[in-house]
Amino acid sequence: MSAASSPSSRSARKLSARRRQEVVAVLLFSGGPIFESSIPLSVFGIDRQDAGVPRYRLLVAAGEDGPLRTTGGLELTAPYGLEALSRAGTVVVPAWRSISQPPPVEALDALRRAHEEGARIIGLCTGAFVLAAAGLLDGRPATTHWMYAPTLAKRYPSVHVDPRELFVDDGDVLTSAGTAAGIDLCLHVVRTDHGAEAANTLARRLVVSPRRGSDWGGGPQRHLDRSLPEEIGGDPLAEVVAWALEHLHEQFDVETLAARAYMSRRTFDRRFRTLTGSAPLQWLITQRVLQAQRLLETSDYSVDEVAGRCGFRSPVALRGHFRRQLGSSPASYRAAYRARRPQDETEPPAKEPRTPDPAGGPGTGPGSGPGNGPGSGSGPVGAPRRGHATAMPSSSGLPSQPTPVKSDNDTFTSRIPEQPGRLRGDRDVRGRNAAMPGPRDRPVG
Repeated sequence: MSAASSPSSRSARKLSARRRQEVVAVLLFSGGPIFESSIPLSVFGIDRQDAGVPRYRLLVAAGEDGPLRTTGGLELTAPYGLEALSRAGTVVVPAWRSISQPPPVEALDALRRAHEEGARIIGLCTGAFVLAAAGLLDGRPATTHWMYAPTLAKRYPSVHVDPRELFVDDGDVLTSAGTAAGIDLCLHVVRTDHGAEAANTLARRLVVSPRRGSDWGGGPQRHLDRSLPEEIGGDPLAEVVAWALEHLHEQFDVETLAARAYMSRRTFDRRFRTLTGSAPLQWLITQRVLQAQRLLETSDYSVDEVAGRCGFRSPVALRGHFRRQLGSSPASYRAAYRARRPQDETEPPAKEPRTPDPAGGPGTGPGSGPGNGPGSGSGPVGAPRRGHATAMPSSSGLPSQPTPVKSDNDTFTSRIPEQPGRLRGDRDVRGRNAAMPGPRDRPVG
């Protein structure tokens, strides 16, 4: 979830006299996924006044000539065309068929007119690409499915993309992450329009959580992923990115990556941002936090040990970046994660005695053998069975303890704001642009 963060002039836009707040137009396109398309139809299109949920009037509009084919080969016929958008106080774009194709010009014009006349515009999942193509996300915070977030940031650099949010409410323009996050955003709209009781009642009818993301210790649940755009596969930087992911347990900085790419730091920053939509420094910090998240879930390493195995120079650096990106301290995250797992998954197996080797070498019992000695990176005997709690071995085959790599610039920084986002009504923004580098004044480790 994210704060409403727009200036008051945005949220105070007056609704045209011919539009009605309770009228919701859902704009469908051919090739759209059926699940996302059905979300606003289920939330706003069924009369549940008997349960105390105020009624919306739903207008399903075709964004192009039909019939509209959805995933699975189903064909839909929308009862309205783009003219329906002229009466709606809320317009929902539940999905777009391909992030590589431009939306129809007529549909973009209709969205712009609706927004100019005060309508609230909502993009679910890849629907954010339609809003961005219409220019409605320029200078605004937004989110989309994490897999497509780098592409959205790259193609529309004026949009402040934050893939960690379930949804972003910027007053008169709202966006959500993938699939189920669309339900979260639609419930948020009902909560904004009619209060928490109506939203909670509707959530019970839909058998979903009325407000996801608040049950992990320390703050909202955040979602991160190490995926990169598909375009990176054939780029020379792909080898450098792969090396970085395999050596996160070592201490290195962006200067090291630039050197491996045989580029200057400035050229490397520019090429990396052009390719991924993210600054290399912020990407590297995120990958280290992701590695720490996995180790906290799957190993019994202390927080200090996790920091070392993820390339942070100190536990303090890990705690700061972990809290800023995931909204919780490492210890709180581990406790909340294990509290939600079945008991047999969270309890480590009993330690078994090691049998001394007659030659005086390492033990031959369970957990012995190569890679289990001090500093080998495979973790203590008795680590949970379900984990992959081993640090990646270095290319030299030496023990994978963090090895400092010195350079002219031996510090990292993060521009991620210190405070997590707040709900509508608090006017500050969390994660304005995770892709933008900040002043180099905070060490990563």
